[in-house]
Amino acid sequence: MSVRDDLRNLAIIAHVDHGKTTLADAMLWQSGIFRENETVVERVMDSMDLEREKGITIMAKNMAITYKGVKINIVDTPGHADFGGEVERTLNMVDGVLLLVDATEGPLPQTRFVLGKALEQGLPAIVVINKIDRPDRRIQEVLNEVYDLFIDLDATEEQLEFPVIYTNAKAGIALTDPEGQGQDLVPLFETIISAIPAPTYDPEAPLQFLVTNLDYSDYVGLIAVGKIVNGAMRQGQEVVLMKKGEEAGKAHLSQILSYDGLDRTPREVITAGDIAAVAGVPAAFIGDTLTDPEDPRALPVITVEEPTISMMFSVNTSPLAGKEGRLLTSRHIKERLDKEVLYNVSVRVEPGPTRESFRVSARGELQLAVLIEMMRREGFELSLSKPKVLTQEVDGETREPLELAVVDIPEEFVGIVTEKLSSRRGRLMKMVNHGSGRVRLEFEIPSRGLIGFRGQFLNDTRGTGLLNALLVGTTPYAGEIAGRINGVLVADRPGRAVSYAIFHLQPRGTIFVKPNDPAYRGLIVGENTRPDDMLVNISKEKKLTNMRASGSDEALRLVPARQFTLEQAMEFINDDELVEVTPQSIRLRKRLTS
Repeated sequence: MSVRDDLRNLAIIAHVDHGKTTLADAMLWQSGIFRENETVVERVMDSMDLEREKGITIMAKNMAITYKGVKINIVDTPGHADFGGEVERTLNMVDGVLLLVDATEGPLPQTRFVLGKALEQGLPAIVVINKIDRPDRRIQEVLNEVYDLFIDLDATEEQLEFPVIYTNAKAGIALTDPEGQGQDLVPLFETIISAIPAPTYDPEAPLQFLVTNLDYSDYVGLIAVGKIVNGAMRQGQEVVLMKKGEEAGKAHLSQILSYDGLDRTPREVITAGDIAAVAGVPAAFIGDTLTDPEDPRALPVITVEEPTISMMFSVNTSPLAGKEGRLLTSRHIKERLDKEVLYNVSVRVEPGPTRESFRVSARGELQLAVLIEMMRREGFELSLSKPKVLTQEVDGETREPLELAVVDIPEEFVGIVTEKLSSRRGRLMKMVNHGSGRVRLEFEIPSRGLIGFRGQFLNDTRGTGLLNALLVGTTPYAGEIAGRINGVLVADRPGRAVSYAIFHLQPRGTIFVKPNDPAYRGLIVGENTRPDDMLVNISKEKKLTNMRASGSDEALRLVPARQFTLEQAMEFINDDELVEVTPQSIRLRKRLTS
């Protein structure tokens, strides 16, 4: 086997919000990619609007830097398990991983998920303990927790001998000793060169290129991104496309591109070991192989874990349909979902019970919510059902997804959180108190038990609790789990919400609408204080009488309406309710609106 000493391929993996995109920013700056006077936004790798708003990485992205003549291809992977399909694909492109861990929080569920995938593939790791400037840092304890995690995940002896770097990504400083002084990331760059193996290839083998990601350009069409495992690619070259080991046609590479900083640069030839993007193969899909027509050899197909949760996407049939969106029909929705399946291997789309509905399955609620949010920003209107977990039949037994829920809360809320999770079939597995006033609890709980729980959890902990969950397997069906205990207030006629009606309904429960909001029969306008649903007239105005004074309505004091985010709305509804999503509004309604 030959070795490419001038190349390193590396994935950055971490839990959400531990600073990997900030570290990628610092690496780009210090490698001299940007000019001195160039205006560059923070978290430049988070290119999607949604990524910037939520502060999480959703799509895996590539960049390349050069250090001492060695090109380092870096892949920024998502930190949330719902986007695990992205992680599993990108690990096929790299020869090692950089595991980033917060110096205070330590390894969290998603750290376990992405690291487990990397160790399964035999990839060596560099451990980076970030945010060492935090006043509540626990550097040595966190490092011990990382060792425990590696052992727990059956790491080999070689994988356990990982180098450790300490960083303050915001300041762009890396150290080999947490108490030392530093000015730059040179210790990190040096460690990458020495600890991450250079890619190897067989000089006798024909071209083999594994498609691990897809992009689209208005100029050249579909772009396939992946690693050249063997051989070389040339512009205009004829290749064979292989799907699941079978030949599926020939194509000519109209353009081949290599990564340079954040940009893709056209090249005449790209050789084995490098990460490339190619155009000219419109039928390419994730997991396919591009190979030599003279000696076609397929690479192993990428396997991705099955979805765990599904929702019904259907045409918006409310009386307000078409008032705010442009894309309304089942044809529009189907075309958009079919396009999503092309790019996202962990999403499945099947026909629903009616011609106007589609069952969409994914890894978790957040992945579905991100898809829906992207669709509404594109001008779609649609109705959504309550999320449901996907069960399996194994030897005549019904099994459902099981999650490890890690809860980080102040000590005073341990009782109420334990009680609520236990009532949802959760079992306390571990409890850790670091003596800082906060406690970490680990529960094994069916995925069903977490649907609708996050909003209640934030209320119970007064917004101070952190909840992270990770799929760990399946469990026998755990029986019924109590859902929302309160009923809802439902509008009984069309009209507009009126201050007078809202004021007099406030004692009945929490109101979801503001004065002058449109209403129709079946619209959910509030949450009842009692278990049953109640029909109300949200449009009721004050009757004119001789005693009415001109300024009497000004005395009405309204409690601010409860506004739902998309995730909160999905969690709130019951089986007989729908979420109505438009580009401007998120409404809740009963299924029958006649």
